[in-house]
Amino acid sequence: MSDIRVFLSEDAESYSLKAGALFTQGYNCSQAVLLAFSDELGLSQSTAAALSSSFGGGMGRLREVCGAVSGMFMVIGLCFGYTTPDCQSAKAEHYKRIQELASQFKCENGSIVCRELLFLNQSGASDPTPELRTKEYYKKRPCRELVEFAALITAQYIINNTEK
Repeated sequence: MSDIRVFLSEDAESYSLKAGALFTQGYNCSQAVLLAFSDELGLSQSTAAALSSSFGGGMGRLREVCGAVSGMFMVIGLCFGYTTPDCQSAKAEHYKRIQELASQFKCENGSIVCRELLFLNQSGASDPTPELRTKEYYKKRPCRELVEFAALITAQYIINNTEK
């Protein structure tokens, strides 16, 4: 189990709204989720943003695992993850936790894969240039809602699984 003990200072919905606002400011999906929790995790904004910067666009626009999901997994890992390589039970417990959260996200959204969530036909690498964040971009993309949902279920998980 991680040495970090997180006690959220706000209700779950607040983290959801914070992540959505961060996404709208221009942070990628993964950054928006991790940054929403960075204060409680003891991470500076610059560290959290840099750590999660590679996971936007389904991992560097590869359109693989959704960045919001990756951000969710980073937060949960920092809160509840294992820290030694030889503890099989802690590893299994953590993987179970991650699979449960992935299942919850998938049940609500249909997938945890970026290209499937965005209804893209491609697989593998795409143009590495991010799209400009315009009004049209935000209208056609479900990303803000996905970020908000990932942050919501992350906060709910932490609240429900942290001893006070």
